[in-house]
Amino acid sequence: MNAFSIIILVICGIYMLLNFRHDIHMLQQNSYRIDRYWKWLNRSGDIASVSRMVNVGVLFLLFSTLLMPAVNAMIAAVVCIIQAIIMLRKKFKKPLVYTPRVKRIYSVCGVFALAFSLAVILTVGRGGSDAFLYYTGGQLSLGAILFICIFSWAIAILAVWVLKPVESAINAKYRNEAVAILESMPDLKIVGITGSYGKTSTKHYLQRILSEKYDVLMTPGSYNTPMGVIRTVREMMKPYNEVFICEMGAKQLGDIKEICDMVHPQIGIVTAVGPMHLESFKSIENVQKTKFELIDALPSEGLGIINNDFEWCANRPVNNVKALRYGVSSPEGCDYIATDVKYTPDGTDFTVEGKDGTRLQLHTRLVGECNISNLVAAVIVALQLGLTPEEIRRAVDSIDQVEHRLNVKRTPGGVTIIDDAFNSNPSGSRMAVDVLSQFKDGKRIIVTPGMIELGSEQENLNRELGRQIGEKLDVAVIVGAYNRNALVDGIRSTDFDEKNLHIVDSFADSQTLLAKILAPGDTVLYENDLPDSFK
Repeated sequence: MNAFSIIILVICGIYMLLNFRHDIHMLQQNSYRIDRYWKWLNRSGDIASVSRMVNVGVLFLLFSTLLMPAVNAMIAAVVCIIQAIIMLRKKFKKPLVYTPRVKRIYSVCGVFALAFSLAVILTVGRGGSDAFLYYTGGQLSLGAILFICIFSWAIAILAVWVLKPVESAINAKYRNEAVAILESMPDLKIVGITGSYGKTSTKHYLQRILSEKYDVLMTPGSYNTPMGVIRTVREMMKPYNEVFICEMGAKQLGDIKEICDMVHPQIGIVTAVGPMHLESFKSIENVQKTKFELIDALPSEGLGIINNDFEWCANRPVNNVKALRYGVSSPEGCDYIATDVKYTPDGTDFTVEGKDGTRLQLHTRLVGECNISNLVAAVIVALQLGLTPEEIRRAVDSIDQVEHRLNVKRTPGGVTIIDDAFNSNPSGSRMAVDVLSQFKDGKRIIVTPGMIELGSEQENLNRELGRQIGEKLDVAVIVGAYNRNALVDGIRSTDFDEKNLHIVDSFADSQTLLAKILAPGDTVLYENDLPDSFK
């Protein structure tokens, strides 16, 4: 094989590795779950993308007799270079994280690719009178690389499947280490938090309040999976920690129970039960059953704290532990409620009232009913763990807004930004639109791609969001095609001025548009920001 062939193969080999990187990136965004990744492949069209179809065309050209083999190889290399440049220039909101697991998957993909290439050369390229004898080893190697690029998604899936026993063994080792750490701290107070929405904000608020009295560790960011919890305990838990706040996420039945069996919480908060992740849960009943796995796992002397503002929380009886129920919009049957809620330019004033005689007047920089609800849950836990009213009042007053969760900022140009870009949901989006509608100085503008993972209800719920937008806001910027039709249908069902309805393909396009239409006094709500796997 001459230098020309080697250069061509290196170029195309690099392009093949970039294809693997793309596939592994999307696998990571789908939690390395083959079923979810397969759905994404079909939904996104990536399985038959323009890039893969171009590779099919180049593969046929490579073995055609239209041009000289060397010319065909050069065309293949040029196409690979162009597509590689496009892939390298593509920006992702959530870049690939090169974890040890990613490196293992990448390595196995490389081994499979090498094995396939060698198999092609050693089998197809041999045989006395076989027609394939007329193809050189270079042609066959290049053809194998292009074939792999077309089906790189399948090799990535195979690599994940082959590595399952390895990942299980590694995870079991890490889990045992985390359990041992927790068992060595018998006095540690453990609070579990779950819910279809609101759990991350509640976690942050509770951490800030309890820190007035205790040394508190919470799961950071969105470390709400079993491995995220394990990593938190192994890497961040200190012997002097007094409270561990553990956020618990779920995509299917048994997910919460798996975390509870490991950490054994004494207090459990269910912030909401709603139509989130219905693609995997299939029904709201399954969502309820999964979220209440936290309450079911509490010891007899434990405490459950449940948000009665949500029907599927309020209608779920709890008999295994003491349960305290709270509410803002539905105070009936609640042990604690928020009253006298007043929004001010500086935030919100409200009072927490309890059946036990509690009456705690508070001020927070936060806005929105959802944030007040989350604060009430945190205040209940603080009261149960012995914090004084003054400690609670001081902490609530100093709580910073959680990034991307109804976070209000004002720009130097006089434009107010409401950032609610993290995981929009039916309840949260309604509250966000209500908050925006209360701004009266300038145009009230929403930028949104709609809501996702709502199963069969996704179209109806996005249409309802569109209707709310049309009734309460002045300008709507609909981003992307994923929920476009439902949102636009909902908006057009109202008297919304059509000239204020803008449809753009990307977030970058929305920013270009806003630069043209924004004026001092305007308020912009960013409602949800779809991950790259939903583009």
